[in-house]
Amino acid sequence: MAPRRRKAVLLAALAALAVALLGALSTELGPWYRSLQQPAWKPPDALFGPAWTLIYALAAMAGIKAWEAAPDRTARQWILALFALNALLNVLWSLLFFRLQRPDWALVEVGFLWASILLLMVVLGRWSRAAAWLLLPYLLWVSLAATLNLAVVRLNGPFAP
Repeated sequence: MAPRRRKAVLLAALAALAVALLGALSTELGPWYRSLQQPAWKPPDALFGPAWTLIYALAAMAGIKAWEAAPDRTARQWILALFALNALLNVLWSLLFFRLQRPDWALVEVGFLWASILLLMVVLGRWSRAAAWLLLPYLLWVSLAATLNLAVVRLNGPFAP
């Protein structure tokens, strides 16, 4: 592997790991979470860790592919900015849902997270179709999470400040 590519892979992996770590630290499956009524179709909690691991790995790969295909520095800056926005929204959802115990606020925020993934797919797709497709599992998983979030709000709301 060329040194430049090795550096890109390392940086993408570290960024994905940092987002995963911040999300994990923001997620607390304690008594409050366990007391929530969940829909019968909710995936088991044990599935969420492996699913997110795969999603972060695919997102890192998408970032590398788009970075390598980007025509210039401006395009690469857009890639970084969109991934940074997405990372912020990803972690914010966990903070709202788990730490602040506000699934209702998280439900509003998840729309922005979903839109940021779609925007990433559209922008990255300009330079690399493969990069855009690598983000499809992320979009689908967040779609499932949004639907689950809505079910939790309906089954448990309203939530007190």
